[in-house]
Amino acid sequence: MDFRPTLLKHIRLNAKAKGIYIDTINARPDHIHCLFALNADMTLAKAMSLIKGESSHWVNQNKLLPYRFEWGAEYYAVSVSESQLGKVRNYIKNQDIHHSKMSYDEEQQLLFEGHTAISPDQG
Repeated sequence: MDFRPTLLKHIRLNAKAKGIYIDTINARPDHIHCLFALNADMTLAKAMSLIKGESSHWVNQNKLLPYRFEWGAEYYAVSVSESQLGKVRNYIKNQDIHHSKMSYDEEQQLLFEGHTAISPDQG
């Protein structure tokens, strides 16, 4: 059973309750891409802690998986200009297509090497 739609719905509702506005979210089996806006008094680190910590607790409490669920300790975040929001939304919505061309590990490697080869229009 694919629990990703249930998880994404829960993340959206939980984030909203905590003042984090999720614009677009999509999941692959090994990672999530999320476009969100923060209030002025919310740091990125706090938002990630609230989203990741609460959602992993919720998955485990509700026994949605036959094993203990944990997010990785790290995350990657970039700011997005308003003029690029449409491209980023499209990139996130089309994760299945994007990752049929490039694995998550390959994508991470390019990001960490500082390449500009990955852009939202490649999704």
